[in-house]
Amino acid sequence: MTEQDTYTIGVDFGTLSGRAVVVRTRDGAELGSAEHAYGHAVMDRTLTASATNADLPPEWALQVPADYVDVLREAVPRAVHEAGIDPGQVIGIATDFTACTMIPVGADGTPLCELEQFADRPHAYVKLWKHHAAQSHADRINAVARERGEAWLPRYGGLISSEWQFAKGLQLLEEDREIYDAMDHWVEAADWIVWQLGGSYARNACTVGYKGIHQDGAHPGEDFLTALNPDFGGFVRDKLEAPIAQLGDAVGRLTAEAAAWTGLPEGIAVAAGNVDAHVTLPAANAVDGGQLTLIMGTSTCHVVTSDELHEVPGMCGVVDGGVISGTYGYEAGQSGVGDIFGWFVSTGVPAEYTAEAQRRGISTHAYLTELAEKQPIGGHGLVALDWHGGNRSVLVDTELSGLILGQTLATRPEDIYRALLESTAFGTRTIIDAFTSSGVAINELVVAGGLLKNRFLMQMYADVTGLPLSTITSEQGPAVGSAIHAAVAAGAYPDVRTAAASMGHRVVGAYQPDPEATAAYDALFTEYTRLHDYFGRGENDVMKRLKTIRRQAWEASNAAETAAPALTVPEELA
Repeated sequence: MTEQDTYTIGVDFGTLSGRAVVVRTRDGAELGSAEHAYGHAVMDRTLTASATNADLPPEWALQVPADYVDVLREAVPRAVHEAGIDPGQVIGIATDFTACTMIPVGADGTPLCELEQFADRPHAYVKLWKHHAAQSHADRINAVARERGEAWLPRYGGLISSEWQFAKGLQLLEEDREIYDAMDHWVEAADWIVWQLGGSYARNACTVGYKGIHQDGAHPGEDFLTALNPDFGGFVRDKLEAPIAQLGDAVGRLTAEAAAWTGLPEGIAVAAGNVDAHVTLPAANAVDGGQLTLIMGTSTCHVVTSDELHEVPGMCGVVDGGVISGTYGYEAGQSGVGDIFGWFVSTGVPAEYTAEAQRRGISTHAYLTELAEKQPIGGHGLVALDWHGGNRSVLVDTELSGLILGQTLATRPEDIYRALLESTAFGTRTIIDAFTSSGVAINELVVAGGLLKNRFLMQMYADVTGLPLSTITSEQGPAVGSAIHAAVAAGAYPDVRTAAASMGHRVVGAYQPDPEATAAYDALFTEYTRLHDYFGRGENDVMKRLKTIRRQAWEASNAAETAAPALTVPEELA
């Protein structure tokens, strides 16, 4: 470090926690980091933030916005302390967020859940990205858009997700009109946290393009929205409209209040918000065409840039300037990856496996990986579908569910674990095939996120796809990517591409595909594809029927509890 060195702060808001990192602007060196877990985590069963502790229906996922501010109070000062730098040398801060994560707020940005009259109303809280309860609303948006021949629909692979702004907004209108009417802004969490830091509200070009159906300078028209619901016609005008900031822009200056939270100098640059996946490409210096970046954690987001515009079936979106100015950014994704592995370890692994892992001082995941790695490809006799969290790409359908086929009485936990690992690799190959068959070149995989620590899984992805796999050098890819954008917002670099060349790093070709393994995986991938199309393209809708039965059972149970007469206590027992 020198007296001339300057630093930026990147803050990555994930599904369960927020992470802050201090980065040197001249070379991207990471000097300190800290993490803070959200106090309320994800509320997907009960509304724990409310005194009512009310049950939530299936497919809901809510959060508490105050938990995000706590990350600024806790993680940022600790990261600066660990870095051992003078806070006065910090010139900018930037953030990234899960998306689409939406907050209903008042005119001054106050979340409605923080108002006493709405504290027990689920619709007043943050709808996390994996809130999938708006699927029927997304289905209606897609059907009406197809009927009308809306020109923007092909830009999203022909399907709008239940996770996105419009589906969640329509659900809010139709399920809690009072909350809908009370909110002044329907705000991406990525933009809300920037509002808290810099005092200004602007929508960032990434989330507004990918999650907000903004193409060629406009949202869907009022006539389209009215066709969905007459009272939804003014949604864009009344609930969404705000200036749009380009990535790397400074949209505000750190307020006195936010300076007190973070310990940073008042007035430093606050960059436009961004999405955790998209902001990672500069951190890996993977901003050129053909470099498909996989941000692999609880879910996986796939992002690649191209100089050309193509329509790719089932992708999450293509946005001009959505990743790097002057190029088209393409996004696809898998709703469940690490979440699937975690689910199996927490629910399907015998106690003796966990005990053996503990005895050896390793995680249950690591132990299962060791056992699975000893198997020949196809030796477990299984094939799985990676839809435990629904399918984001290429089917865009949250009503789909997971499947493991081929189990016998001889099937072991490591067999199932390996089949689940493989299923996620097959899902990625399906996405790659969709890109390449539509004219978007893919010649390198670049992996970021927590799962790159699993070397067996990384080699599997290289083998299944037949592509070289590079790895980001940082363990905090999104946070470093945000710090790069902060450097641009502060004027240390003229643009994100230039900043990435100095501050972003990856190990090129860390894993190379084994042709023999690729050929062996081809046979399993053929079976995966048959199941994928059979259950996912309408030939057998049993997964959707089961979810309908589940919802009906839940609703009937609730109705029975509500209708049940109150129990009276005999006087002698009172």
